[in-house]
Amino acid sequence: MKGSDKLAIVGIGEAPTGWFPERAALDVILEVSRQAIFDAGIDKNDIGAFLLVPPLAAEWLEYHLTFGRLVEELGLRGCNFTIQVNSGGSSSSASLEAARGLITSGAAKAVLVAHTQKWSALTTEEMVRFFQENAGQYEEWEFMYGMTYNSMLAMVAERYMLETGTKPEHIAAVAVSLRKWAELNPNARFRKPLTIEEVLGSKIVTSPLHQLECNVLSDGGEAFIVTSAEIAKSITKTPVYLLGEGHGGVTHFSMVQKPDKNLTYWRFDIASKIALEEAGLKLEDMDIAEIYAAYPHITLMVLEELGFCKRGEAGQFVLEGNTWPGGKLPMSTNGEALSQGHTGAGVGMAMMVESVRQLMGKAGERQVKNAEFLIETAGGGAYMDSHVAIMGREIP
Repeated sequence: MKGSDKLAIVGIGEAPTGWFPERAALDVILEVSRQAIFDAGIDKNDIGAFLLVPPLAAEWLEYHLTFGRLVEELGLRGCNFTIQVNSGGSSSSASLEAARGLITSGAAKAVLVAHTQKWSALTTEEMVRFFQENAGQYEEWEFMYGMTYNSMLAMVAERYMLETGTKPEHIAAVAVSLRKWAELNPNARFRKPLTIEEVLGSKIVTSPLHQLECNVLSDGGEAFIVTSAEIAKSITKTPVYLLGEGHGGVTHFSMVQKPDKNLTYWRFDIASKIALEEAGLKLEDMDIAEIYAAYPHITLMVLEELGFCKRGEAGQFVLEGNTWPGGKLPMSTNGEALSQGHTGAGVGMAMMVESVRQLMGKAGERQVKNAEFLIETAGGGAYMDSHVAIMGREIP
């Protein structure tokens, strides 16, 4: 990434995650967008493009928002483009790349990226069916036999445990670590303290995954504003720079078609190497690891692929408290999907917003002291792709 191509995020917004059937999705996305504009201190008419990370299973809303509704409601008089960016959980990463094109081409001075999700508008059956039909399962061979997303990931967990010797308590430790951070996060849905015994004592959903190791779909909303690194310096005192990005490629739709080694390899090693080289930094320079994994055993796999732990050692690393508040590697500091709540494509958005919040020094009780650089990951679909971003308070 050339110096002239570097981006900065200058403002963020986020709504509390939870179950809010009375809360209108339009109100949420307007609120988080206003928060981001206010946080940046930018003239709203300098926003040249609005990128919507669309709410899943809510076509009417995504069409309304993309077809000018949000631009009109916010009064963005300088907006030239409204664009949908949807790659599931990796939509935040894809949005950054789309924003780069708009900004470096001169088509937009600043870009607003926003998302909202209202799972509470659907029945439980509708939510389950949505993921069965749309998240990495072939209708002809898997969906018709009752395969669920939890079951698909449970098979990955079984394989990972077999290959590495990882134990149930190691996987449960990730859920506990995430809850430790969520306890400090006023926007998180689940904030009650959690123990490994409670995780392992919760009912089995699909072996070996327990109830407290599986996601709970939630309502939420996030937004951030992107501009060039040069412009950012004149807008805010706390810009967060995108220093390097790496991508492992889109490899599959269904896991049965993965071309790589096996079910327990996701290409984050490839993506992180590219991102770190582009940033001119090393893994040991990272003060925080903001990992979007959605399932606890995937978190362990990503920790190992990034290089923080050797193969099969991430579970013990987390079990020892190294990823907790005050640990040597603060990880997923908003509580991620398991504790902040799973907002569909919004989980990746929330991780991006949390990354910026930490580097801006605005994370309150969970603020990691003296954080200068962090590594952030994202992936979408049935773990179809891998993306890594290196972010920092300064350009090294």
